[in-house]
Amino acid sequence: MTDMKGFFYPRTAHGESSLIPDPPWFYSGDLLTVEYRTDPARVAELLPAPLELAPEDPGAVALIWADWQSCSSSRAELLDPVRAQYKEAFVVVRCAFRGEVFSRCAYIWVDKDFAIARGMHQGYPKKLGSMWQTRPHPFAHAAPSLAPGAMFGATLAAGDRRLAEAVLTLREPAGSNGFVNGHPMAHHRVYHGIERGAGDAYAELISSGAARFEGGQAWRGDVDLRLFESPTEELARLRVDEIIGGYYRQVGVVWDGGRSLARLEAAEGASA
Repeated sequence: MTDMKGFFYPRTAHGESSLIPDPPWFYSGDLLTVEYRTDPARVAELLPAPLELAPEDPGAVALIWADWQSCSSSRAELLDPVRAQYKEAFVVVRCAFRGEVFSRCAYIWVDKDFAIARGMHQGYPKKLGSMWQTRPHPFAHAAPSLAPGAMFGATLAAGDRRLAEAVLTLREPAGSNGFVNGHPMAHHRVYHGIERGAGDAYAELISSGAARFEGGQAWRGDVDLRLFESPTEELARLRVDEIIGGYYRQVGVVWDGGRSLARLEAAEGASA
């Protein structure tokens, strides 16, 4: 019998059809971040046990647009850009587990299938969507520069309906691009049982984060954010009660695996 190769589906004799390559995965991108406060009860709805609300600022939310270029160690994708370039928008909240604060992606939309596959491995709940954001450029004839007064727009849509839009006006350099997405991620990897009426056949609470991170100068500014209702999305439940701030930053990230929080907890319980 032929050995099947490939990190992800489809696995074949040669492994060249796999939707995603083996980690590590490398990312370079522009991030537009809006942080705001909502009703903490709405955040709690998105935290399955054993996760709890973060002890400080539990209603803080980050809505982040990202224009990415990504690749594997071979960097072959960079010479075939359709395999490297994609956009996403994602919603991050914070939570606590065993006394440690984590970030958690509650919703995320992407525009490429390979990004969805990576999300399945990492525990990100990715769906297809349409995301657009203004790109900076040093020659500002048809683009803003990263400078005071520069204006950036961002939109998010899914299922033919607009879900969010934002306009950010840069004001000054900042020490970071926010705090909500500043912790290791706590995600669930869940697969339902194949039999009708079955529950989850596989469920794992995992943590992961950047193996390496580089960030350019962050900018903060004034931001206007609007969320819209949709019959197939629940983003608008995280209503905007108070804007914390808006940020723009160019970053580079390496992802190279995570750890299982659920197995660690079970092992500790068994040895107690």
